Amino acid sequence: MTLTASDVEKAAGSLARVARRTELDYNERLSKLTGAQVLLKREDLQPVRSYKLRGAYHLMSTLTTTERAAGVVCASAGNHGQGVAYACARLGIKGRIFCPTTTPRQKRDRMKSLGGDWVDLVFVGNSYDEAAAAEKSVAQTTGAIQVPAFDDLRTIAGQGTVAIEIVDQLGTAPDVLLVPVGGGGLLAGCLTWLHERWPATRVIGVEPAGAASMQAALRAGHPVRLDHIETFADGVAVRKAGDKTFEIINRIGCDWATVAEGQICSEMLDLYQVDGVIAEPAGALASASLRSVVSVEPDQTVVAIVTGGNNDVSRYSEIIERSLVFEGRKHYFLVQFPQEPGALRHFVDSVLGPDDDIVLFEYTKRSNRELGPALVGIEIGDPANLPDLLRRLADSPLQVEAIDPDSPFYRFLV
Repeated sequence: MTLTASDVEKAAGSLARVARRTELDYNERLSKLTGAQVLLKREDLQPVRSYKLRGAYHLMSTLTTTERAAGVVCASAGNHGQGVAYACARLGIKGRIFCPTTTPRQKRDRMKSLGGDWVDLVFVGNSYDEAAAAEKSVAQTTGAIQVPAFDDLRTIAGQGTVAIEIVDQLGTAPDVLLVPVGGGGLLAGCLTWLHERWPATRVIGVEPAGAASMQAALRAGHPVRLDHIETFADGVAVRKAGDKTFEIINRIGCDWATVAEGQICSEMLDLYQVDGVIAEPAGALASASLRSVVSVEPDQTVVAIVTGGNNDVSRYSEIIERSLVFEGRKHYFLVQFPQEPGALRHFVDSVLGPDDDIVLFEYTKRSNRELGPALVGIEIGDPANLPDLLRRLADSPLQVEAIDPDSPFYRFLV
């Protein structure tokens, strides 16, 4: 079977009274930055705070009476599970959602609240892959219907309805559409519809640098399993792209962008502090690409999809840290201080610049030693001043070792 624009349009009909027609907001900050007219498609405002509702509900709405009686199962660490839970309650279908034991409590509570008595949460293993294996086993032994997060044509069709809505709201297709990519369901659905109905639109798939599984699949000619992924942008941290999504994306084709996780963090902070948008890392991925990765033409109409807003407030300290490090404003050093009065004052006076600030200092005085190591974190006012700071450190009598961001010890700090 192949997916067509008509399939996506049928999905839009099934979602008409369920999925929210989310806002398409003009973004002044990004428009000034790029010179284009940039709009954000606010899928973070769906009832489940992500676009995942579209695919899950559409698939489940197509089930026969017999299939509904068998119940549904899915594997999820968050957004997809919330979409399935919402659909279970709306359609009256019993469901079991298999989650890793590491799933944050905020997302556990939200899935249970949305699904009520219609869903049971099952916690298995420490990773999504372990939860997915358990879900598949239960489906095979019980006959329950699996609801894939992305690799099913019905899921893809439901997620592609975002593109229909954007065109309807604009009155025409955008010049550029930026689509975050994890397993590829949203991109495959949007590409399918736009390719048939509005082929002039430039579609750009955006992946995080630490989990670019679809681009790896395109290079290999088939989906491949990444040996390691960065899970910070958990909504798009997929180790292997879907088979069906790959086939569609490979056949139609699009442009690609890869965004560093630190740049995602900087965009999350601007979305929150400047625009008043609470986005999860995956939700900020598309708009983050406009900061320096993707080039657009002045006066073009550009739409970036904010795919979700399920972000735990406790993560903001890490988000701020990652942003500062990415922008070159925060650095860590191991400094051997002489164990004598005034050593720290001399360091502050002779090494730090006027706009530099010590934001971390960990030191324990050792007996019978001339030198004592200290872990020092320095935030500089302007990244361009880093060479001057490094020169002053080199000229000082202190033994100083810069901590490389790629070292395991650095990961302990951030």
